[in-house]
Amino acid sequence: MSELLTIAMPKGRIFEEAAELLRQADFQLPPEFDDSRKLIVDIPEENMRFILAKPMDVTTYVEYGVADLGIAGKDVMLEEERDVYELLDLNISKCHLAVAGLPNAKKSEIAQKVATKYPNVASTYFREQGEQVEIIKLNGSIELAPLIGLADRIVDIVSTGQTLKENGLVELEHIEDITSRLIVNPVSYRLKDERIDDLVNRLAQVVQPV
Repeated sequence: MSELLTIAMPKGRIFEEAAELLRQADFQLPPEFDDSRKLIVDIPEENMRFILAKPMDVTTYVEYGVADLGIAGKDVMLEEERDVYELLDLNISKCHLAVAGLPNAKKSEIAQKVATKYPNVASTYFREQGEQVEIIKLNGSIELAPLIGLADRIVDIVSTGQTLKENGLVELEHIEDITSRLIVNPVSYRLKDERIDDLVNRLAQVVQPV
C-alpha cells in the first residue's frame, strides 16, 4: 500500500481547476468530490486525503505538517511567508495583485491610507517604491474602502477588472502576476519523496505552459 498523501486546498475556483488537473493527470477522483460539503474528503482508491480550507490557511496547514502538500495562490505565499517548499507552478487561477483607487484622485502629501487583506505584501511594495503609507487591514469588500473614505487606495487581487469597474475604481499600479502553486511540507518531502515526486511528475505533464 502506498503512503497516504494529505493535500490542503481551498474551495472555489482554485479547487475546481486543481481537481481538473488531477483528473487529467489520471488521478481517480469521484464526481461527488467536487460537490462535497465535508471539510476532510478521503479518496481510498488513490490513498489521498483532501483538507478543504480557506485560501489563507492552506500554507499554515502545510507548514505545520497536518497536510503534506497544498495548493495555494502565490499571493497567499507572499503574504504568509510560511516555511514550505514550492514544487510546481500549476498555472491555474491566473490573476494579479494591483493598486487601485478612484480615478483622478489626488495624492495627498501626508501618508496615504491603503486598505488591503495583504498588509505584508502592500507594506513591502510601497516601501520599495519609497512611499510612506498607512496600511489598513480588511478581510473582505476591499473595494468599499475608497468609496466611504476609509482609504485612498487599495491593494487587492484583480482578475478581469470587472469588480473594480462596477465600483467606479481603476487599476493604478501592477504589483505581481499570480498563479496557484503546489507546495510541500519539508519533512513530508523527505519522508514521502517518491510518492510526492510521482504526483509532481504527473501534474507537470498536464500543466499548461505559462
